[in-house]
Amino acid sequence: MDLVFADFATRPAKLANAVVRQDRCAVAPTYVVVASGGHLAVDFMVPDGEEIAEAELRMSVLGVAAPLDAQVNGEPVAKGFLLPGAEGPDTVREFVLTVPGTALRPGANVLAIRNAAADEDGGEGDGVIRLRTLTVDSAAHDGRALRKSGHGAGERSGWVFATERRRLGASAWQPGADLRLQLDRSETRDEAGEREPVTRLAWRGTTGAESSVAFRTDLSGFHGHFRDADGSLGELRGTLTGPLPQGGRGAGAAPQHFTTEEEHDGVWSPAGRLRLLLDDGGVPVDRVTWSDRAGAATSLSLLLPVVAGRPTAPGERRDVTELVTQVWASDEFTDFGEVAENLLKSGGKWLAHEQDPELSFTFDLPVAVSAYSLTSANDVPERDPAEWVLEGSSDGRSWTPLDSREGEVFRGRYQCKEFTLARSEACRYYRLRIIDNHGADETQLLDVRFFDGGAEAAAPGVSDFVGYRQSADAEPVGYRGTRIPAPATGADGQGGDEPGELLAADFSDTARNLQDAARLLEQLTRYLRP
Repeated sequence: MDLVFADFATRPAKLANAVVRQDRCAVAPTYVVVASGGHLAVDFMVPDGEEIAEAELRMSVLGVAAPLDAQVNGEPVAKGFLLPGAEGPDTVREFVLTVPGTALRPGANVLAIRNAAADEDGGEGDGVIRLRTLTVDSAAHDGRALRKSGHGAGERSGWVFATERRRLGASAWQPGADLRLQLDRSETRDEAGEREPVTRLAWRGTTGAESSVAFRTDLSGFHGHFRDADGSLGELRGTLTGPLPQGGRGAGAAPQHFTTEEEHDGVWSPAGRLRLLLDDGGVPVDRVTWSDRAGAATSLSLLLPVVAGRPTAPGERRDVTELVTQVWASDEFTDFGEVAENLLKSGGKWLAHEQDPELSFTFDLPVAVSAYSLTSANDVPERDPAEWVLEGSSDGRSWTPLDSREGEVFRGRYQCKEFTLARSEACRYYRLRIIDNHGADETQLLDVRFFDGGAEAAAPGVSDFVGYRQSADAEPVGYRGTRIPAPATGADGQGGDEPGELLAADFSDTARNLQDAARLLEQLTRYLRP
């Protein structure tokens, strides 16, 4: 028979050979709650002429569960089935029930899962069932349901949280930058322990700012505290807004990929791959510590990558504009496509309906810019900038002046003028504040470029992070990793950086899911038609 699969740990839920109906159920971010007296009904198909001696109903639940009844086509599979007590509310457990082949029939079938708490006296927990995944498959398909229920753990390892901050002594919470998080040991995802969600997380940025949070049982949010680089303290809380976009990239930060090793008795051995993204909207992170529901703990300190620019001779400056991941303008002429993004590529200009507009540039990682250039646009010399200030920032909030110019004149159209900074420091954010132009009501530029002063290559064989790992009830071991390029599309279920590849993959998956759903509904309609 075709595998029946329902994964409620994703939004939207992933379904295969299943149409789910519910009564007295609620949808949480990573599971479905079946309240007392409520039930889930799963319609699925069994091909005509297929004989099944025995099938398996496999379910994973969170925490202490209420007793349940299970039926297939009205034939009892379990009645008042009570799971053994869980170690805690965040424990994920999986159990298997046997479905006799006589309960299945060709064509449309119905599986019903009912919360039987109303029929029982007392009991532990809060009287609900938190269902994460559900599969039904022929027992002859050895391990297929188990593999399917485990598949996608890496996909669920990335989350986006909306955050709020409240400084010590303040009464009101203030909106903060989104927290984008991905912790995935992708090469070991078949090991149950590596699929466990994170429960606690702490990190430090390159400016010394620190944060530490604990997650709710269902990963719907977190609460914690922070210490900013200036020493100020406060509370930090977050609410889950959804999974990390496919490919993992978010707000100018991309996941880092590492091949890792663990040290046992003085011998380093391969330990799979690690995909890591922790972006709190500020400076890059240089230390991360986390623990998961299985009791495992990991801590590592990161070596910040050397800026990758165009190849040059040692000490020669490089064009690092390609490392800009986002550009913002206080104003731009969108009707004619004269937008700020044109400043980073050929084929257009930027025009603002202001005499004193601002531009900000976000880099993928901190860059020590030593020089920059501005190129005048195609017409109206009065729109050329005449006075401006270039500023840098590590967090996008506090700005330091790096260069200022007055009375600058572009002698012709498409003229490129370069400017050397008197001071250079590593910043992730740069802001060009144009104070005045040459008299027009609009301001324009054709191109902006950034240059660094060159950098020495890292010594060969140096690890890109060092730290430790400790599994539950085990001794700590050394842990280190070396950066590797991101896998190509399809290598591990992640998209590449090319928009065309992502769209193609998304569309094919969507089309396949829609076709499966349409086929199943058509079959159900045919069999249920009076």
